[in-house]
Amino acid sequence: MPGSVLHAPPMPTAPVTPALLDALRSIVGDKGLILDEHEKQPFLTDWRGALTGQAGAVVRPADTNEVSKVVRLCHENGVALVPQGGNTGLVGGGTPWPTHQGIVLSLGRMNRVLAIDPIGYSITVEAGCLLEKVREIAADHDRLFPLSLGSQGSCTIGGNLATNAGGVQVLRYGNARNLVMGLEVVLPNGDVWDGLRSLKKDNAGYDLKHLFMGAEGTLGIITKAVLKLSPPLKDVCTAWMSIRDLQAAIEILSDAHQASEDNVGACELMTRAATDMVLRHIPGVQDPLKGDSPWYLLLEWSSSRARNDGTEGMSEKMENFLAEQLETGRVLDAVIAQNETQALNMWRVREGVAEAQRAEGPGLNYDISVATSDIPRFIDEGVKAAIQISPTIRPYQLGHIGDGNIHFSFKWPANMAPAEMLELSPKVTRAVNDLIVSMGGSISAEHGVGIEKLDELARCRSKTELDVMRTIKRALDPQNIINPGKVLRL
Repeated sequence: MPGSVLHAPPMPTAPVTPALLDALRSIVGDKGLILDEHEKQPFLTDWRGALTGQAGAVVRPADTNEVSKVVRLCHENGVALVPQGGNTGLVGGGTPWPTHQGIVLSLGRMNRVLAIDPIGYSITVEAGCLLEKVREIAADHDRLFPLSLGSQGSCTIGGNLATNAGGVQVLRYGNARNLVMGLEVVLPNGDVWDGLRSLKKDNAGYDLKHLFMGAEGTLGIITKAVLKLSPPLKDVCTAWMSIRDLQAAIEILSDAHQASEDNVGACELMTRAATDMVLRHIPGVQDPLKGDSPWYLLLEWSSSRARNDGTEGMSEKMENFLAEQLETGRVLDAVIAQNETQALNMWRVREGVAEAQRAEGPGLNYDISVATSDIPRFIDEGVKAAIQISPTIRPYQLGHIGDGNIHFSFKWPANMAPAEMLELSPKVTRAVNDLIVSMGGSISAEHGVGIEKLDELARCRSKTELDVMRTIKRALDPQNIINPGKVLRL
């Protein structure tokens, strides 16, 4: 956990009584109710195994009507509930606190694709749909759903929207909220807001859907969504390059927009240390470019135009671009993927970092954002600040530099005692977050606040901002029963 000992805020204490269990069973049936302690554990422990909570029951409704009835029942009895999608979050947003006495509401059974409109470029899905399934069905209809995450085989659309997920295509398509046309949401009192519209323009009042995206399930439970689709990518070129330094990275990206005719799909920063960590722990991954350069870029250009008219394609444009960058000295060496297998291997190196970090051992992970032009200074000063506190800490910096999002990570030495880690962690966290705030950045670029950044958000945001957030929370959820103790201390 990045930072400090976590103390649970005051939360509803109404227990799950036998009478409540009978009422829940009448709504969702035996198939939708998990009471066995062993069977509950996957829903009570986060993906990393770092956080474990409690719940009187795990409830798995089959449709929106059942969600509404369950939430209304909890509302009437003052019982807290934690909404959960694929449980792949990294800050504990979908994990109940150890002091939680209510239920976990898992939407995994609500996994249907309800409609697809290839002509209108939209797809309507239930919140429990796996991201990978949505992408595959869109592809079957010659369309693209561009949200792309390393966890797409296990994360769900509801969780993606509740956390406003980012991923590797934000540079071109935006965060998850930019890919939504309409939502259906169950409110904290059990009412259902039907905003499931496939409209591209709608200025009739407040745009309510944006309240719930990124709110981490604290304002309501997303049950369905109308998602935007895009044309499929017909011409894709992926390159891996060693670069001179961090300043070169942002200059390469700046030039790439024009050289690609604004077709930069992704630009990912990797270090040699992070690459080697993936190679140590992820079987079958190959080093795209052997060498000892400390900094690497994964650059992908893509176009929806198929190369069937004799025009210069992405590969030719990339080759010319890299030749120019080699001449400037920004790029030291480079390789362009010659086939899909090579491109997938490059992406496996990048997307395997989270899994490799878990295998590497304990450490600190910060999901931050600063202005793109400030990335070199932030990384340089941030690493120096951390090493000044702990000289043996090991940095593993990487991220989506096109949108200013850096996964600022460190690993402790293998022989460091847990007590020393516990002592040093809050000091490193404070130094990193102070630097972020001084640069006008954010302590959470895409992972959310959840449990782990609860106190840091309160320190890093203004009183006015926090008061507005609390006002919204209290207006929609005055009993504080929907995902209590997440994002805000009330």
